[in-house]
Amino acid sequence: MEPFADRRAAGRALAGRLGAFGGAETIVLGLPRGGLPVADEVARALEAELDIVLVRKIGMPGNPELALGAIAGPEGGTMVLNEELVRLCGIDRAGIEAQAGPQRAELRRRRALWGSRLQPGALRARQVILVDDGIATGATMRAAIGAVRAEDPAEVIVAAPVAAPDALEALERLADRVICLRAPAGFTAVGRHYTSFPQLEDADVQAILAAGPRPGSTGGET
Repeated sequence: MEPFADRRAAGRALAGRLGAFGGAETIVLGLPRGGLPVADEVARALEAELDIVLVRKIGMPGNPELALGAIAGPEGGTMVLNEELVRLCGIDRAGIEAQAGPQRAELRRRRALWGSRLQPGALRARQVILVDDGIATGATMRAAIGAVRAEDPAEVIVAAPVAAPDALEALERLADRVICLRAPAGFTAVGRHYTSFPQLEDADVQAILAAGPRPGSTGGET
């Protein structure tokens, strides 16, 4: 199967599967940073509001790319862990907190820098679509679901262009719906499914949020 040209192309393809979920009561939340261009395309196609959900992976000691878990929310108050990995590696609560502390600080930095258009209670009774550019372990998406559920939405939909099959299976137990275009066997890394997969910077996030669909706008307006 041909890779997606880039995140925006993937977002347009994903939007084609989400057409039934648009409208004024829908809000699309991208997982930073890579999920934002995908979410932007989805929000524009659905004529829905766009914003972010603050979430950070907690890396393993000595191997930060391996997800020990993830935190979400403005202060990192929602935490999910890969319990099997925690048990196998014998990591205690102090060890987990040592890894989580710097990520909480990064969430606070991002909140201050990126901001958010969401007001308290903005997700209550709304249909929320959580979008990422791909799902590998599912840790960050599970944390995002937990943070959003605390706001009492009407429905939580997880959407991604590509994902690992086992991660999707776990997410289906947590979200009301899971929409994924591709779930290849032998999944290794999200970036392998894109021709262009650059690292996004803070300025990219700020630009997307500044130009993205706002409450009361249509998908084509900025």
